[in-house]
Amino acid sequence: MSFNDKILKALSSTLTYLDKAVSALRKGDENAFSNDMWHVAAELEYALFLFLLTLEGSGQNIQRLKPNSETINPPVGDVMLKVKELVEESQNFLMKGDFSNAYRCVYLARHYIFKVQESLDKKTTRARGTNRKD
Repeated sequence: MSFNDKILKALSSTLTYLDKAVSALRKGDENAFSNDMWHVAAELEYALFLFLLTLEGSGQNIQRLKPNSETINPPVGDVMLKVKELVEESQNFLMKGDFSNAYRCVYLARHYIFKVQESLDKKTTRARGTNRKD
């Protein structure tokens, strides 16, 4: 199986977990949502790793991206939609052989997922703090 196929498989898996996460979010199942988001992040990390191997092996330069640190946190549903768009866009670029733009989309998607995970961690930390008995 080629790197291209492996990346497409990881992106497809990302979309599956993303759909599961959205479903869990609608149901209010925070544990399932958190678990699915972990899988989304893991699949995106794997795809990025494969992109790096592919791009470095081909001698192409990898543009180091610096996503803007947005101070305003959009609603999780909006972030999920943006991630889905980026992953689908990456799949399209990959099918056309445009690895650089496909990589860029996955990199940005991962950035958005980190923001969601960060907010989940903060929420969990706050909940633990309020449930403590001193």
